Parts: sequence; C-alpha cells; structure tokens
Amino acid sequence: MDVKGEDVLDERKVKILNAVIQTYLDTGEPVGSRTISKGLDLNLSSATIRNEMSDLEEDGYIVQPHTSAGRIPTDKGYRFYVNHLLEEKDAEINDIKDLMIEKTEKMEKVLQQVVKVLANNTQYASIISAPAISGNKVKFVQLSAVDTTHILSVVAMEGNLIKNKMIEVAEPLDAETLLKLNMLLNTNLNGLTVHDINLTLIARMKEEAGEFEPIIENVLNTIADTIGDDEKLEVYTSGATNIFKYPELADSEKASRFLTTFEQKESIIDMISGMQQETDGAGTGIQVYIGEESPIAGMKDCSVVTATYELGEGVKGTIGIIGPKRMDYKNVMSNLKNLKRQLDRTLKRDDG
Repeated sequence: MDVKGEDVLDERKVKILNAVIQTYLDTGEPVGSRTISKGLDLNLSSATIRNEMSDLEEDGYIVQPHTSAGRIPTDKGYRFYVNHLLEEKDAEINDIKDLMIEKTEKMEKVLQQVVKVLANNTQYASIISAPAISGNKVKFVQLSAVDTTHILSVVAMEGNLIKNKMIEVAEPLDAETLLKLNMLLNTNLNGLTVHDINLTLIARMKEEAGEFEPIIENVLNTIADTIGDDEKLEVYTSGATNIFKYPELADSEKASRFLTTFEQKESIIDMISGMQQETDGAGTGIQVYIGEESPIAGMKDCSVVTATYELGEGVKGTIGIIGPKRMDYKNVMSNLKNLKRQLDRTLKRDDG
C-alpha cells in the first residue's frame, strides 16, 4: 500500500520514527531524543538523534507540540508507520501462503500413496486424513483499513492457518486507533488457544476497546470460526472393493450400505473429527472400534482401526483401516504403527 509522493527515508530515520511512534503510543507523552537513545541500539549520540528528529520534523513526520522538548507523530508519520507495518505483514502472509501451497501439493501425493499402500498391504479398505488443526494458538492479529467503512481482520494461527474477515465500521478509523486496537488484540491473544480465551478475558478486552467493542467481538468470532472450520479436512480413501473378498460383508445389502458410507466423504470426515476429539490430550495411540462400537452406522458390520500421526503445534491427521470383524488385528496394527512412524518422520522433516 503506497502513498503517492511519500518521501524515501533511510534505515536510521525509519528506526527513529518507529521508535517515536511506539513510545508515544505506549506513554501518550511527547518523545525526546534522550528517550530514543536509551531505547534504540544504534550507538548514536543524543545530538545525532536530535538532528535526525529535526529532519523528520522538517519533512512533516513528527511535530513538536507547544514548548515541549519532545515530539509526537503527525498524520503523515502514522501513515508511513502503518504502510510499512502492513508491507511487513503482507510479505509474511504471502510467504506463509506460498509455503503452504508447496507443502500441500507434496503432502497430497504422499497421503494418496500411503492410503494405496495400506489397502494393498492389508487387503482391507483404508482411509487417511490430511493434517488438521487441533488446539492451535494465535500467532498474530492484524487490522487494516480498506476504505472509510471497512477494515480487514487477518488472523494467523499456528500451523500456518490464516483467516481473513471484512468488518464494517460506522465511521473511518484513524491510524492511531487501528494501532491501539492491534496492540490490544495482540497483547491479549498472542499464544492463546481458543480454549484459553475465556469470558473474563473477553469482557476485559471489550471494556478496554470501549466504543470499538464490536470490532473486538468480530475478531474473536473469526478466531472461533478458524478453529471450527471443518471444510479444511481432506480425506483420501482406497481399497473399497477389498471388502467384497469377505463373504460376511459381500451380500448386496451390506456391501451397498458400506460403499454408500465409504463414498460419502462427509461421514468419514465426521468420524475422523470425532475420533480426533476423543484422542485430544490422550496421546496418539491406536484405537479399535468393533462392530456396534463404530461411530458410523454404515460400518456396524465392520471393525475400524485408527492411529493418529502428528506434526506438532496441534496439527494432527488420522490413518484408518476398515475390514471384517475377523480382520488380522496384529497385522493391521503393525502396518498402522509403521506408517504412523514414517508419516511423523517424513512430514516433520518436510516441515523443517
């Protein structure tokens, strides 16, 4: 986001201007050169910093109010600060998106191959879900002005999950207000999971936001939506016809019921989501569901054996094998343990 006619500042002036604005936002008091020299690791004397601040004042980025020795930002100074802040965040978001597209393409190929190998090795049906977010934390929140009646909320979570939301506002928000709201959000939310964001915290944030309470509520809703977004769960299947090899599952009624369930990804996704919630905080071991224990009605004649693989930061996926109740459990569990280890190792290595 560029502003026509914006001066080009050298690195030293940018650091000094940023320090003036940050200090003023924190204290609300005019900022002097001595304060900047103590806070900045530039090895510059107060006299040099005073000269740079004089240049910044001459260029219209800061102003000396009344007879005070300190300076405060002008609208032009705030605009420069916000533009460069947005550029940094835009670059970070674009880097994350590019990285995730590259990793997603690689991961799809790996998972599609894994599910075929699993079906061939066991001669049963197999499923695998792509890694999904579970209990992840807020990395940062960024509010940016789009036009006079809208601001954009960008929420970045661990696991490189990003959610954007357009928020309508009754009147334009100036740069200082946006910066204060960003500080309020990030100070209170960074490093928290959705479960950590309790009613006491929400009430305190809304009180601090005052008239801008609806914006805070919108951001909190975005975080909740991000965590609960099931549409990102991708599931891959293979080996459905292997079921016909077992007489007890091969009659037309049972086979039709199984295939209908297996082809409806929504049922599989619901099953996996439920299993992941059951295993949250209980490790990533093997789970066995026999007959009536199966979470899906269409698989009550089968056994389902699952394991969870993990990439860290609460990012987990599920591997599953579906077969007759008389399946070779020892072989199935051995295959799942081996594949779980390989996925943990392969995907974590790619992540690094």
